[in-house]
Amino acid sequence: MNLFMCYGCLSIINKLVHWTTSDGLHRLLQTANFSSFLAGVFTRKDHHVILMALQIVDAIMLKLPHVYLNSFIKEGVPYSLYVLFSPDKDLKGSPFSDGIGVENDAALKPASRGVQRCPCFAFDICQSSKSPENGTCKLEKDTVQNLAKRIWISYFEMESVNPEKGVTDVLQKLRTLSTALTVLVNESQEEATSSKLEEDFFDLLHQIMSELKEEDSISTFEFVESGLIKSLVDYLSNGRHIGQEVAHAADHFCTMGKRFEVFGQLLMSCTDPASEKSLILALIQRLQNALSSVENFPVIPSHAYRARNYYATVPSGHCTPYPCLKVQFVREKEDNCLRDYADDIVNVDPFVPLEEIEGYLLPRVRNNKTVNSTLRSEDSKLKDSTCSPSPSDSSTPQGKSAEDIAPMVNVDELQEVKPNLLSSPTNTSSSAQKVMDAAEDSVDQEGHNPLQQEASTSTDSEDTPASLKLYLEGQELNCKSTLYQSILKQQTGTEHDSMSIATLWSRVYKITYGRHATTERIHCKRSHDEATLSLLCEKTFFQYTPYFCRMFISNAEAEELGPSYDVISLLKSLEGINRLRFHLMSRETTRVFAEGRTDDLNKLNSAICEVHQNEFANKKLTEKLEQQMRNPIAASVGAMPSWCALLMNWCPSLFGFEARCKYFHVAALGRLPNHTQSTSHGNNGSGSSGRHQNPRKKILVHRNKILESAAHMMELHSRQKVVLEVEYSEEVGTGLGPTLEFYTLVCHEFQRSGLGMWRDDCLVSLFGLFPRPWSPSSSSIVHSEVIKKFTLLGHIVAKAIQDGRLLDLPFAKAFYKLILGKELSLYDIQSFDPALGRALLEFQAVVERKQYLKSHCEDSSRDVDVLLRNTKIEDMCLDFSLPGYPDYVLVSGPDSKMVNLHNLEEYVALMVDATTKSGIARQVEAFKSGFDQVFPIRHLKVFTEEELERLLCGEHVLWNSDELLDHIKFDHGYTISSPPIANLLEIMKEFDLKQQRAFLQFVTGAPRLPTGGLASLSPNLTIVRKHCSKGIDDDLPSVMTCANYLKLPPYSSKEVMREKLLYAITEGQGSFHLS
Repeated sequence: MNLFMCYGCLSIINKLVHWTTSDGLHRLLQTANFSSFLAGVFTRKDHHVILMALQIVDAIMLKLPHVYLNSFIKEGVPYSLYVLFSPDKDLKGSPFSDGIGVENDAALKPASRGVQRCPCFAFDICQSSKSPENGTCKLEKDTVQNLAKRIWISYFEMESVNPEKGVTDVLQKLRTLSTALTVLVNESQEEATSSKLEEDFFDLLHQIMSELKEEDSISTFEFVESGLIKSLVDYLSNGRHIGQEVAHAADHFCTMGKRFEVFGQLLMSCTDPASEKSLILALIQRLQNALSSVENFPVIPSHAYRARNYYATVPSGHCTPYPCLKVQFVREKEDNCLRDYADDIVNVDPFVPLEEIEGYLLPRVRNNKTVNSTLRSEDSKLKDSTCSPSPSDSSTPQGKSAEDIAPMVNVDELQEVKPNLLSSPTNTSSSAQKVMDAAEDSVDQEGHNPLQQEASTSTDSEDTPASLKLYLEGQELNCKSTLYQSILKQQTGTEHDSMSIATLWSRVYKITYGRHATTERIHCKRSHDEATLSLLCEKTFFQYTPYFCRMFISNAEAEELGPSYDVISLLKSLEGINRLRFHLMSRETTRVFAEGRTDDLNKLNSAICEVHQNEFANKKLTEKLEQQMRNPIAASVGAMPSWCALLMNWCPSLFGFEARCKYFHVAALGRLPNHTQSTSHGNNGSGSSGRHQNPRKKILVHRNKILESAAHMMELHSRQKVVLEVEYSEEVGTGLGPTLEFYTLVCHEFQRSGLGMWRDDCLVSLFGLFPRPWSPSSSSIVHSEVIKKFTLLGHIVAKAIQDGRLLDLPFAKAFYKLILGKELSLYDIQSFDPALGRALLEFQAVVERKQYLKSHCEDSSRDVDVLLRNTKIEDMCLDFSLPGYPDYVLVSGPDSKMVNLHNLEEYVALMVDATTKSGIARQVEAFKSGFDQVFPIRHLKVFTEEELERLLCGEHVLWNSDELLDHIKFDHGYTISSPPIANLLEIMKEFDLKQQRAFLQFVTGAPRLPTGGLASLSPNLTIVRKHCSKGIDDDLPSVMTCANYLKLPPYSSKEVMREKLLYAITEGQGSFHLS
């Protein structure tokens, strides 16, 4: 909340508390958790806000001490008071003490020109705005500390609320449990994990969960201060906290996998049937309250600027709709291996990552005369051909006016100039994969990696630095941040205090550059760690490891998150448990079968209760992100605070779906969506708030050559940021309706049988489209055509998202996972092929029972016999070929190999690999390659599989009877009370799903509604009266698909209307003509 809004609201509350009687105040506050609210206010850094909160506490304790004493203690209000007047006391890194405090003395000094008014005068209507006291705070230096100490002494100075000893009995008990868990984690790192230690872990975790499930017994303050959150994160991460290095990565991640499994099964098995809330949901809600209490992420206010075209020289010559920052690059004095930068002051795009600026600067300051002279010459030519002096808003601190610094350019001339002297970075996904593959082959027991040696030899030359370090006012800059973010962070300290708007764009920033030769080795070390993870995944069926590698972030990123890091880490773990719930419970059933405790394998298919994805979204953070994106300057991610991108990349589930859709549009497409087009049916793919709109391009297509037309269209325009509109050959219709129908027809073409693209190619699978496996050794012409079609499909999907068009493609959930870059395992097969997936799970259970029996047999060489549903594996007569694809041989060799109990494990591994990895790898890679040509597919990772389907295909359930009246317009001869309208609404309510789809395609061009249903349809569905040239029962309904307009004759009866409408929506498609 804005500082002045917060101060104003607290002022009103303070007056209410002050003037209300004790009884009235008790009635007023009894339904609100006012103690928790005040505890949260103390995390604000402003003196005025904290002082107002202290006055409210003082008034309440004076009037209702017997009512609020225990409540204040439980929510940590006295703890906050203690921190305020004793800031030097050591409270052992408490999350609450880290977030409580006041600003430095600068807040109490006269404000400079351009800084917002002090809250002392914000609501003083009698104070003249021209008063010399306007910028001087009325508060004295120690006002807050003195009042906090007086309240503490008057009401809370007793042994039971001494923060250094623990505030409440509940907090003490939770701290004891937290300490015990930490001790066990430390013991497990010092010695091999035994069955006794695992039992101790399970018993302690069960005890902790039993305490936490009590809904009203533990406050948010007690939960956070107990240290339980950090202890649980340490347990799940096996002590690898905040990205620490691990000596034996394979053993470490195996331990993490087991703990993840144990913790997940505990959360799901401890659900009380009598309770409406599951244990995992209760823990999630506690963590959400904790996150809202401890987080203090800033929202950067809008920095005003004149709306005109600007020109950025760095990192590439291009126009921007926002101002540029004026920068002078200066070489470090001690660094003789670099040259001085040739230009004096340059315009820098404020919203590009600093690593791009470094990429521009590095070749220009290297000690290579030939390269540098060429670059300077090209820079000069570009500047001469595109730039001309422009007037400035104000003079700079160094005495130069902006006329001397900021060149004005002719935008029309710029359109003919190539924007960049340096080649833009190309897609490196394929080369990165080769590096990973090489690393996997070279990882040995001692952790050596030849990549490190290769990198070191390439960067040993002192005259050729691998990268640069950039400094602003002596502080090293984070290369992942933008220059705008870095300047705000340094000038404001916390990124959200007031600063001079007038000088932000006009002053000159001196950036110092120096050599940084360690980047390559760091990258190689990270690649080695990732290669270890990948290698470990290939050898395990229970693949949690890809999830684990994103549980950690760098030390710098963790420091930026502060006390929120532990809370978010645990929330991320719970989100993983929820998404892998089927894997978890299948593993438990398999273990029970392996140990002989049951012979019933039917539980492998049992339903598991899930937590809705919305529960992981934090309302406070979502609103902060929404508020930041409402800032007019938020034209790119680089214009937002750095925490936005950090959390979105690491834990996107913290934000609501709508907020992530908007962020995705900014990050991937460079614009915010229109309010009517947030997820797509809509207009033209253009931005909002005056941002740049993509131009339109009309394309002529042939109905009898849909795929050929689509391929030609994508070949010409997939890389261009233009909105494609379709016009059919020998038809008059054009615009939104024909375009949506074109995408629908393309989708139907991709689902035709005989293409060789999908499993169950001869029919539409009930479980969604999933790639058909092809042998890695296959090089047939048919397979080559399949690869081309997947590339085209990637083009189509990406372009549909970019332009805001709906697709009618029922992809399987597992295919969406592949699109999002996630790995599939044995447990995913059942989602798209239930029969095969169930059979493989049962085979794996047999393998694990055999292993268990052999491990507990005195004579390990003796064979054991395990039956599957009273049948021997040998009697099933299975060979090593892929079921349904007899040409796909799993093992090479002249003799056909039969499956038996001894090679069953190999058979399962090969089946999983052929179905989810090697058999579909080239098809998936082709899809991603086609997609990347439109925009990078990595931007989709902010969504889950279900959300990506909503974004791409719209709603499954099209409409219900309740929303028809709310979201349909009646015009030009019809009102809501017209008899034909009443008949139409009744008919629409009676439609089944197939008829709903046909109706929608007839009226809009697409058989699905956008996310949000009829309410999101743009323009709104409109019903108008059609004037008939003959009898009213002779004409058919007609439509204007571009306007979602249905022209309906006033039929004489409901039966006639139903007959005519069904005939029109089933037979009246396939052409666009005048009606």
